[in-house]
Amino acid sequence: MTQVTPAEVAKFRSQLADYPDAISALQVIEDCEGNLEDAAMVLAIRAGQQPEIANSDWLDSLAKKCRAVICKDEFRSSLIAEDFTLIAGHLTATKFCPALLVTPVLMYAAQQGINSFCEPLDAVSERISL
Repeated sequence: MTQVTPAEVAKFRSQLADYPDAISALQVIEDCEGNLEDAAMVLAIRAGQQPEIANSDWLDSLAKKCRAVICKDEFRSSLIAEDFTLIAGHLTATKFCPALLVTPVLMYAAQQGINSFCEPLDAVSERISL
């Protein structure tokens, strides 16, 4: 189970105040007492998706699908600085991830640690460049 604190929710709320879907997602996360997996399932159903695997596996799978975008060099430094505004806007605009799910995906990546979350992709990039 991936748990976020009220302080983390508040930080995202202040950064993503211009994104109505992010605010809705944060409300669901609060309603789920910070449990990201439970909140992601509720949000996925609201977004018209039908997750058929366990909560924790489903959020992890969705985050991995978004990893290639989240871990781009152009976003990495802001993510490490815990500024999620740029990537949230990009993911929302490109519709790479359903807008309601952008926030829990980013929170999940942050909980893993951005460098740790991006490490599998970095390893692939290093092998390709050799």
